[in-house]
Amino acid sequence: MSSVDMSVNIAGIRLKNPVMTASGTFGFGEEYGEYYDLNRLGAVVVKGLTLRPRKGNPPPRTCETPAGMLNSVGLQNPGVDFFLEKELPRLLDRGACVIANISGASVDEYCLMMEKLSKSGVAAVELNLSCPNVKEGGIAFGLKPDLVYEVTRRVKECGQKPVIVKLSPNVTDIVEIALAAAEGGGDAVSLINTLLAMDIDVWSRRPVLGNTYGGLSGPAVKPVALRMVHQVAGAVDIPVIGMGGILDWYDAVQFILAGAKAVAVGTANFVNPLAPVEIIEGIERYLVKQGFTSVEDMVGALV
Repeated sequence: MSSVDMSVNIAGIRLKNPVMTASGTFGFGEEYGEYYDLNRLGAVVVKGLTLRPRKGNPPPRTCETPAGMLNSVGLQNPGVDFFLEKELPRLLDRGACVIANISGASVDEYCLMMEKLSKSGVAAVELNLSCPNVKEGGIAFGLKPDLVYEVTRRVKECGQKPVIVKLSPNVTDIVEIALAAAEGGGDAVSLINTLLAMDIDVWSRRPVLGNTYGGLSGPAVKPVALRMVHQVAGAVDIPVIGMGGILDWYDAVQFILAGAKAVAVGTANFVNPLAPVEIIEGIERYLVKQGFTSVEDMVGALV
């Protein structure tokens, strides 16, 4: 490999490369750590956390669809305190750069979690304002610019960690939402989360998912994600993290050319546990072949 500079600066954090995991698809990294060293990744974005432990939605929670999958896990997690006590130390011991994803049913809950996480070794906090399969919090905040602004502003006041705002595609104008996140003090935005969708079993005449609706992810959403990343990158002055259907290095490069400074790998982890590290290697080969000296030089390099 060449000596091209693979590092990127996201929200004031210098990542060794632009590839991270998408929250909700990587757990807390323990299982994937059996396949490769987690410190090879730009960052590990952990499973979404709530203030208290959460059981999640009734099963069935996942199903395959053409070119993707539906999930309605419902933010099952052990709570932020358990994460700080048990999971985070293990990840830090392995040399991982850790980003905590948080979801709240109220602005106060987001703020309480930020206060707790600000005292820890996480590199940044990602605000989940966009989960489409819970009945309170999350997407309710992500649909309206004024609420996105308010949550972001309040959370920024509650701690010193960089704040990444994760955006929902289930809106009329993604640029309007992204601008609200930036105006609220967000240090970066990540997009897209899953598209609200459903599937039906014609024999039972019932929805396949126990929660009826879920989030669609995988290659089926990539063209939508790519378009939204390109629109947002052209409108905001803060870094954009692109995600949505990234399976290989080619997909990742498309997002970077569209304006993303980093990418997150989600559903691909279920298909190929080695996908993130293979994508890192593929991006580096592409940089060499195209004559780029760094990832930063490639960001938004459409002609």
